[in-house]
This record gives sequence, structure tokens and C-alpha cells, in this order.
Amino acid sequence: MGAERIGHLRRVMDELLAARRPLVGVADGRFTNGTVLRALPERTTLIGRVRKDTKLFFLPGEEPHGCGRRPSYGLSAPTPEELLHDESVPFTSVTVHAAGRLQCCRIKTLAPLRWRTAGAALDLRLVVIAPLAYRPRQGAHLLYRDPAYLICTDPDLSLEKIVQAYVWRWDIEVNFRDEKTLLGVGEAQVRVAPSIERVPQLLVASYAMLLCAAHRVFGQDGAPDMLPPPKWRSRGTPGRASTKSLIDHLRAELWGEALGVRDFSGFTSCSGAGVKPKKDAPDLSSAVLYAA
Repeated sequence: MGAERIGHLRRVMDELLAARRPLVGVADGRFTNGTVLRALPERTTLIGRVRKDTKLFFLPGEEPHGCGRRPSYGLSAPTPEELLHDESVPFTSVTVHAAGRLQCCRIKTLAPLRWRTAGAALDLRLVVIAPLAYRPRQGAHLLYRDPAYLICTDPDLSLEKIVQAYVWRWDIEVNFRDEKTLLGVGEAQVRVAPSIERVPQLLVASYAMLLCAAHRVFGQDGAPDMLPPPKWRSRGTPGRASTKSLIDHLRAELWGEALGVRDFSGFTSCSGAGVKPKKDAPDLSSAVLYAA
């Protein structure tokens, strides 16, 4: 199915007069296999994760060989884990954009290589990303994440583009999580076969329209401010709008219009300096909207 969808996307791009535009896909280890790699269409590059003990090979040399066909694979190349710990191969630094700012990643690379799973007709580039250091909280000990081992089907693609595409892939994981947990894709209470196919399509299309509308109204890094935030929320600079905040904003707009409420600034009033704060009078609109 993964190979079929990649081929379909390539055909759609060709039909939309984007035949010269290359298609770069990023996949996890489940889709980095021979079925997908051997079925890649033209002008398509795949960047995928591989195991740390993947057996790779150099290209065969030009030296003469004996009788029989020419070998398709050369000498054994270091495994991704061996390349990571090989002190004779220096690290290279690349700069990518992640978590709202520029990040510096230390990588090692080796190319061109071949992998029996992908076949002898496909030359690959191996990219090893060193573990990133982080602190779970201020003053805590420095911890390290696991390294990442990638292969790219285009050995000439720049290292910055390879690592940046891999980092951007995390947005796809967040997309899946929001669709499953917030929108309930896959949990529709339907039994008819056409409805089983159409309900997820409707939810995903609605999700896409919500994100496009938010980008048009609030911009790339903007967030809705229709409802005042709760007291316990951090007062730091907010990031881009989350799916939960967009759903709450849409619900507030629809319910507010039905209730005849346009301004939400009067929901709360500042209490004085007394010991016991003044009790606010109950308000139906405020209670309904905050219950959302």
C-alpha cells in the first residue's frame, strides 16, 4: 500500500504539470523495505530509517574478474552502528530548523552504498545522526536520545535536505495523533461499508480545512485569543496554534453566535484585595462556552 500511494502521488504530480519537481518521501523502518524501495518511480527519493546492524556493501570495483557475470556488490561496508563509533570518520555539522529555532546536528555519512534488500540497481547514502543531548528539567543531568540511522535513495541529495526532511517528519506523527485522539478517526459508529470508507475521509478533509483556515486567519505562528486562558497556564510566548485550541475556538465561535455573544472579555472580573473574593454572578453563556 505504501508503494502504491507513492506511485499515485508521483502520477498526480505529473498530471498537474509538476513533472520536473522531485518528490521526496520520508518513511520509518516499517516502510524502508524491498517492496517500497524496488517500486519507487522516477524522480522520487525516499529517506527511511534502518536498523543499526543493517548489512551494506560498497559498489563493485573496476578490477577484472573471472568467468561469470559481473558482481553487483563490492566489499562489506560498516554497519550504521559501526560507522557511528568509528573514530577515523569525523562528524559533520548541519543546521536544521526544529522546535521553533535552528538546531545543529552532528552526522556521519557514507556513499555510495548498496543494500541487497533494495537491489543492485539502487545506490544509497547512509546518514548517521549522533544522539542529541537534552535536560528533562533545569539543573538535571544531561541525557541523550537514541541515534538515528537513515538511508537516502539519492546519494547526491544535500545532507541539510536529508536531515531537515527527517526532522519535519515528526509533524506527520503529530498529525496522526490529533486525528485519532481528537477527531476520532477510526472510531466511527457506523456499520455500512460505504460509511466505513467515507467517515474517515470526511474527518481528514475537515481537519485539513481547519488547519488551512487557521493558517489563513492567524498566520503560520499565530494562535486564537478569543477565550481568555486559564490562570494556571504558563504566561510564556505561545507557539503555533494546536489542534485542540483551534477546535475550542471554532466551537466558541459557533456557540457564541447561537447565544448572541460576540465579546468574551467580560466573562471574568478582577477581584479586590480583600480576603474573600467577590463571587461572580452566574452567566449562562460563559458556563456553556467554558464547558466546551
